[in-house]
Amino acid sequence: MTAADFNDRMLSLGLARVSEAAALACADLIGRGDEKAADQAAVNAMREQLNMLDIKGVVVIGEGERDEAPMLYIGEEVGTGEGPGVDIALDPLEGTTLTAKAMPNALTVIAMAPRGTLLHAPDVYMDKLAIGPGYDKDVVSLDMSPRERVEALAAAKGCKPSEITVCILERPRHQEMIDDVRATGASIYMISDGDVAGVMHCAEPEMTGIDMYMGAGGAPEGVLAASALKCMGGQMWGRLLFRNDDEKGRAAKAGITDLDRVYSRDEMVTSDVILAATGVTNGSVVSGIKRRPGYVETETVLMRSKTGSLRRMIYRNPIR
Repeated sequence: MTAADFNDRMLSLGLARVSEAAALACADLIGRGDEKAADQAAVNAMREQLNMLDIKGVVVIGEGERDEAPMLYIGEEVGTGEGPGVDIALDPLEGTTLTAKAMPNALTVIAMAPRGTLLHAPDVYMDKLAIGPGYDKDVVSLDMSPRERVEALAAAKGCKPSEITVCILERPRHQEMIDDVRATGASIYMISDGDVAGVMHCAEPEMTGIDMYMGAGGAPEGVLAASALKCMGGQMWGRLLFRNDDEKGRAAKAGITDLDRVYSRDEMVTSDVILAATGVTNGSVVSGIKRRPGYVETETVLMRSKTGSLRRMIYRNPIR
């Protein structure tokens, strides 16, 4: 199968059902304090729905290696085995801690692209930088200091650095970055988890108020975030970070030889991609699950990079 066989229009609604099912499966576990149970419920539902799709799918961004099953592991084959060959990148529950604590911005997210077009990112950290649409190419870069990034983006936006808002994952490793950003006068939107949503915030600054995302987080989530930005618009860069030889070995296993390479958005996602994300808890990207008399309601955002289209869908699922 070639990219020409990838009928993203027909596959996209099926993908929305996958993310919806995963969200609904963990609805009863919101605020219950059990991260593992919520994650497993989402995984089981996502796998079941994926296996109904007429695709020859391979999970290239998943939850760990094969020996960590029953997660949707890297290399797992999904779908009916009929139809186009596709790469699947997924996070059955982006924000397990957010779900367990009923905190904002937990969502289920899944992306699909023609076979061989998504970066096979190993389960290591990635240094990430993202901005929204409408800027010249490479107006900021990973080689700049955090201060330089803020000042460059402010100049490109035609505003003061103090009018820039940066989203950063709240971690001790980011303290120096946080201090450097705040020294410019810029404000920081701090998140406790869920950096896929954090990057997506940049694509809709008029709604979220966020201009830029920066910081180190999971590399698999970086590919998902790049998929979203390819659909929504915006620029992103990522560089893999390695803490030991074991992590370098994971990169080698994934076929990565240049350990210092900076990947642009279109190098992480080299072809058309579709992405679906469903809210679990309320967030800036999508609304969370709502219980109504007789039914449960979800909101899903469905995107296609080929057309740049973004569809928001409300799904009412009757309680039986």
